Amino acid sequence: MFTSLQQKLVALKGNKAFEMAVVAVIIISALEIGAKTYDLPAGANTAIHFLDIFITVFFLFEISIRFIAEPDKKAFFKNGWNVFDTLVVIVSLIPVDDSEMALLARLVRVFRVLRMVSIVPELRILINSLLKAMPKLGYVILLMFIIFYIYAAVGSFLFKNINPELWSDIAISMLTLFRIMTFEDWTDIMYETNDVYPLSWMYYLSFIFFTAFAFLNMVIGIVVNVMEEEHELARKAEQADNGEATLDELRSEIRELKSMLAALSEQQRK
Repeated sequence: MFTSLQQKLVALKGNKAFEMAVVAVIIISALEIGAKTYDLPAGANTAIHFLDIFITVFFLFEISIRFIAEPDKKAFFKNGWNVFDTLVVIVSLIPVDDSEMALLARLVRVFRVLRMVSIVPELRILINSLLKAMPKLGYVILLMFIIFYIYAAVGSFLFKNINPELWSDIAISMLTLFRIMTFEDWTDIMYETNDVYPLSWMYYLSFIFFTAFAFLNMVIGIVVNVMEEEHELARKAEQADNGEATLDELRSEIRELKSMLAALSEQQRK
């Protein structure tokens, strides 16, 4: 009985129409969260309240289907996305009104939009790639911080008297350098110091070369490399799943053939 129900739930879980329904509800949930930030009439607030109840019940139904359809229950919670989805659904059950945890419940409802990541495989690959790239990016960020620190110290020593608002100390200087790296009116800063130090353009151009060009390309290269590895792992996992499905089909056919042969041998004995 349970096995039959589990097989039906597995089929429902992999159904494209059901997946699209889940994505549609997530989008509706995002729109509902945005609507709550406006001053709405009482009728609209009532409708949004019942819509929120429907969304919460639907997500509870969906996560229950995924849990029951999973053959290995322990493996379900070994997946970080499943744990995240479960926590979001459980905390969403907290009543928003007349509760000490109302603020927490409202904040968690905002994070329901992130469930789109756990539903769409391509988004999961992107997030997993970014997370796996973080250790490698850490060294690049450390080197970038060293460059920022050196240039900020030099800029504070040279340009403090020109514009104290931008170069008064090393912390403010680093914020100014971040503005320069993002090309936010950086030429105005350069022309201001050029009036006093005509060769200060070399300071700005070398900094932009190191940060905006060299380090940015390094970050992109690392992320793209990890993303290719994640796509390769996803392809191998898909091939493995197809192979298991093919083996299951072969086993089912073999069982059917055995039962047919057993029936024929039984008839011949009679």
